[in-house]
Amino acid sequence: MIHAFAYTNQGRLHSKDVAPAQMAAVLADNALFLWVDLEAATAEETTLVLEQTFHFHPLCIEDCLTVDSAPKVEEYTPGEGDQFAPYLFLVIHAVDYHRQDGQFATSELDFFLGKNLLVTYHQAPLRSLATALERAGKGSLPFARSPDRVAQTLLELVVENYTPAMNDLTQEIADLEQAALRNPCQETLNQILLAKKEVQHLQQIIAPQCAVVGRLAAGEFALIRPHQVPYYRNINDALNRINSQARGFTDALTGILQVYLNMSSNQTGEVVKLLTLITVITTPLMMIGTWYGMNFKGMPEVEWPHGYLIATGVMLTSTIGTILYFRKRKWF
Repeated sequence: MIHAFAYTNQGRLHSKDVAPAQMAAVLADNALFLWVDLEAATAEETTLVLEQTFHFHPLCIEDCLTVDSAPKVEEYTPGEGDQFAPYLFLVIHAVDYHRQDGQFATSELDFFLGKNLLVTYHQAPLRSLATALERAGKGSLPFARSPDRVAQTLLELVVENYTPAMNDLTQEIADLEQAALRNPCQETLNQILLAKKEVQHLQQIIAPQCAVVGRLAAGEFALIRPHQVPYYRNINDALNRINSQARGFTDALTGILQVYLNMSSNQTGEVVKLLTLITVITTPLMMIGTWYGMNFKGMPEVEWPHGYLIATGVMLTSTIGTILYFRKRKWF
């Protein structure tokens, strides 16, 4: 699906649903800039827009088609025989966390940022872009004054959508902590290990994006105008906070895992303690019963008139005495 909008430098919608054949004419007008969004584009649409219309570098197109490319930013300057204007190529990942299955879903978002051109490419629908595209179609997009301004706002929306995922993960970790204390079973351990895996996945996404946005925030690229750099710096600060929070999640889950192991060890100790107490308490019964169960003819106790009662009394006395001793020592 292709969404294409032409805007004036004052942020007014000039035209929408711009056909690929008309895009070159829009780019030729210095008073206009073009935003093209490719969502779940077919192979024909991808080739038509990225390759035949804008002639982007083949490596960039390959990264768009590759699933889960690593976050990065690269500057492309035309060489001999190239037909594209200078542009920045960015790969960013949006995230969504589902508490039901405890997993992060990542969606890649690619940017081609030129002087008067912005192309966004993504296979999955993104909440961060849905609202912007809807408002763009109505001509009520207040930030549509330049490609770098639109790109900055879209990045900001992507980062803002990390907040619900981080909140859900925070609650998930709190629930795991309670489960580790109350019910340290195998299912709890599996949930802890799954959460730790997903937090590591999150860090693998966030850390490279901090480096990418950090380069934009440093004013390294001429296509990001100086007065836009502070806005990119604000996005970088937000990503760094998320990265710090993710590291905190790792520490928290490591602590929860240690709590689980301690509680599991305590449970095992309690079971061993109970079995030991049962063994010790029943030892007099087994010893006396085994002794008199041999039934040798020459055993004098067998001839006692009250041998049965005496043996029973000895067994009861020794057993009760053992129980009282354990209670006095507060062993149970």
